[in-house]
Amino acid sequence: MSTLPKVAWIGLGIMGSPMSENLVKAGYDVTGHTLEREKLDRLTAAGGTAAASVAEAVRDADVIVTMVPASPQVEAVAYGPDGILENARRGALLIDMSSITPQTSVDLAAAAKEKGIRVLDAPVSGGEAGAIEAVLSIMVGGDQADFDEAKPLFEALGKTIVRCGPHGSGQTVKAANQLIVAVNIQACAEAVVFLEKSGVDLAAALDVLGGGLAGSTVLARKKDNFLKRDFTPGFRIDLHHKDMGIVTDAARNVGAALPVGAVVAQLVASLRAQGDGGLDHSALLRAVERLSGARV
Repeated sequence: MSTLPKVAWIGLGIMGSPMSENLVKAGYDVTGHTLEREKLDRLTAAGGTAAASVAEAVRDADVIVTMVPASPQVEAVAYGPDGILENARRGALLIDMSSITPQTSVDLAAAAKEKGIRVLDAPVSGGEAGAIEAVLSIMVGGDQADFDEAKPLFEALGKTIVRCGPHGSGQTVKAANQLIVAVNIQACAEAVVFLEKSGVDLAAALDVLGGGLAGSTVLARKKDNFLKRDFTPGFRIDLHHKDMGIVTDAARNVGAALPVGAVVAQLVASLRAQGDGGLDHSALLRAVERLSGARV
């Protein structure tokens, strides 16, 4: 009989499916719920259990993990008569790994405390590849004791696991992460168009750039996307648009200027407005190509 906590997993999308499967591989009893039948079938094929509702999934869980697109979805699964807070047992640990506003995390922790439920905000970075490979960076906000309890579970999902402070801190760090990633992708995209228009061997150029100070995880992960113009979503423009809204709003609230970030946020928004919201965020290359009169 396993001594590991029973886990309820809510949200089995691009990130949630491989993450939940990694918990199954690590020996956890995982019961999942999502809206798509095929995602539930995928979880059961991996050794997990499907639940027909949020309430059913969380009822006997020691740990509840949510991995949904944005603040409205977190609130939808957390609150209300059929939500997590009304159906989870007292003493359960709710770990929200979605990328949402810091204030939503703070409010959720306060509401959950009234129900005797502990909360960590624990957004991740690393994209679909990082989720599959269990090498995500996990930035956590919440109480130290709860973080310590959750650490073994996090270690089945990622490699860099850091408590960043009280409730909401994980989301604040994730917002900063998304700012850096977006600006980095934009810089890479501009470099690709510049290199191609200059007649340089793009593959060779990206190899040598990756080995110098210009090298980054973004360049390493997205190089093939640029070379092949393969924008199959690992992290969609729609979601990065949401995240850029989070960071620009949060920065405004604390009085931090984001001059470059604000420009990139508008470029992400324009790409989405042109119908590319469902593509991978490396499709920022398409926006630079349009501006440069190059191929799209």
